[in-house]
Amino acid sequence: MNPTRPTALIADDEPLLRKSLARLLNAAWPELEIVALARNGREAVEKFEQFRPDVCFLDVHMPGLSGVEAARQIGRRAQLVFVTAFDRYAVQAFEHGALDYLMKPVETARLADTVARLQERLRAPQPRADIDALLEQIASHLQKKLVAPATPPIAPPRDEPAAAPSAAPLRWIRASVGQSLRLIAVDDIDYLRSDEKYTRIAWHDDAGKPADALVRTPLKDLLAQLDANQFAQTHRSVVVNLHAIRHVTRGDNETALVHLKHRAERLPVSRSYLHLFRQM
Repeated sequence: MNPTRPTALIADDEPLLRKSLARLLNAAWPELEIVALARNGREAVEKFEQFRPDVCFLDVHMPGLSGVEAARQIGRRAQLVFVTAFDRYAVQAFEHGALDYLMKPVETARLADTVARLQERLRAPQPRADIDALLEQIASHLQKKLVAPATPPIAPPRDEPAAAPSAAPLRWIRASVGQSLRLIAVDDIDYLRSDEKYTRIAWHDDAGKPADALVRTPLKDLLAQLDANQFAQTHRSVVVNLHAIRHVTRGDNETALVHLKHRAERLPVSRSYLHLFRQM
């Protein structure tokens, strides 16, 4: 690492997006040295402590530790830039000057503006706003956009999906795990499998350890509430999180098997759904 060059960290759970942003930054800011790439918020904090970059580009919504939570731990020690796919309403809180944000897909002109602001801040550091309060405000905006309905919902029964606005996909599922009631983030789910009158939720915790739970909601009802860009049906009884897929191997008779990042089991892809994976 060259001490005379500004340094940066990029954190995003999508490998292609990490590489894409790194490529765009190399073009927009050739002097910037990207010293670390992180796959999630927890890894972002670890690599920040290791490399102490000047700038952190953090995806807002990552499994386990989110970009906002990672930013809380990094605090004032770096310039923070959030990268988000959320719409304009959800990022109102960013527009205070102390923090910056980029919308996905990142546009060259918008990135150039961000780079110019970062260069100015690094040349002449100025007093920064209360980062903790600002991050709380950002988290509040995102929470309202993603999971809060317009009016307070009636509390759902045990083992049923947490309430979500009709216009937004499901983000959390309430499920019984042992003697406790667990609120499972949808992004942490690896797959869902129909189990007679129940649905098995296969997910992983912050450490990547696999876990399972049963809910009383039929698979077809859950599928209707999930983000169609993130979850796909691979079999009449199986729905998989596309972000959880390591790779897909094709089999005989126009079938395939899905291999997961966090679990050893392989999921079937029937002939009816093979077209979803022809490009993988």
